[in-house]
Amino acid sequence: MPYSQTNFLRHYGNIIGLLVGILAGSVSGLLWKEKILVIKPVGDIFLNLLFTAVIPLVFFAIASAMAAAGAKNRLTGHMTLVFAGTVLLAGVITIVGIRIFPVTPGLHPLVQPQTVQPLAIGDQIVQLVSTGEFYELLSRQHMLAFLIFSSLTGIAARQAGEGGAAFRNWLHAGNEVMRALLTWIMKLAPIGLGAYFACQLATIGSSVWSLYAQTLIVGHGIAFFYYFVFFSLYAFIGSGIKGIKTYWQHNILPSATALGTCSSVATIPANLHASRQMGIPPAIADVVIPIGASLHKEGSAIAAVIKIAVALAMVAHQLTGIDHILLALLIALLVSIVEGGIPNGGYVGQLLIVSAYSLPPAVLPVIIIIGTLLDPIATLLNATGDTAAGMLIARLARRSPLT
Repeated sequence: MPYSQTNFLRHYGNIIGLLVGILAGSVSGLLWKEKILVIKPVGDIFLNLLFTAVIPLVFFAIASAMAAAGAKNRLTGHMTLVFAGTVLLAGVITIVGIRIFPVTPGLHPLVQPQTVQPLAIGDQIVQLVSTGEFYELLSRQHMLAFLIFSSLTGIAARQAGEGGAAFRNWLHAGNEVMRALLTWIMKLAPIGLGAYFACQLATIGSSVWSLYAQTLIVGHGIAFFYYFVFFSLYAFIGSGIKGIKTYWQHNILPSATALGTCSSVATIPANLHASRQMGIPPAIADVVIPIGASLHKEGSAIAAVIKIAVALAMVAHQLTGIDHILLALLIALLVSIVEGGIPNGGYVGQLLIVSAYSLPPAVLPVIIIIGTLLDPIATLLNATGDTAAGMLIARLARRSPLT
């Protein structure tokens, strides 16, 4: 029993600590009202630490990953197609789901909307993916352009061969340093977000909790729908009716492991064992499962779209229009990649949402707590989706399981 309790605290300790800090801050805000506003600088300092760390963190994470990427082969192409396709489909399903079941019904904007001069679609694309000066890349307002620059830098470092070895080593070392820095910053999250929520509850009252309740219900509904319906569909495409039966028969252990550990990486052994029982060829499973644990996260994509909808509602906007929808799908895809390579990568994804939509910093704590509440169900989809993806990839590779 002590072992299981230790494991539970190790895997869920950060979530519990964050929720305790937010709950304590919320109670303090309701009890002391305006008097609690004296601790507002504590929350502001924490947010500023996150915002200043995100630029070097993302650069080293993306550039080092691209620099270390291996050569292309047929299996890599199949993985890319399936991973990207299923993540984007999860994003589309979520957009449809929140149109049918809104996550923010009757929400009064918590932040005053900003008046923005509308731009032509061509100008919007230019501003989104590029900047006129190098120093502008270092602003979180140009996060997508910075991601593109970081990716190109990593690709160039890989193609430089032996001449770029020292630069690649520097990228790897920088990535390790920034991972450690973010880990330390996130140790302050219960205090920083607790202070923020204390001030928020003192200012607007307890009505904000209805937003979290509605989001939690809708988010879990969409996630479970995708889990049962689309994973069954992928198993059917992979191996027909027999594939559905076999997939769910052997997906129990990976599902329980994902919920018990709240970690896709910790679920790798259970997924590898299950993949054998599902009939996925070892040559495919041994590659797809470990890589998918880092780069294939449908649950994170669903959570990202829900957080985008909430963040936009807080500034009196909706997730409508082709520009907002395409950007949401792109963010969902990027979050699926970024979260796997960075400790506390979910926070980087939330910073990306704020930056890409030019939202005020005040929306960040709200979507952080939404991400925390959705993390267990997102992990369930992230982890168990890898075996479903493996069945699809095996089909594409003309090695259908269970033949």
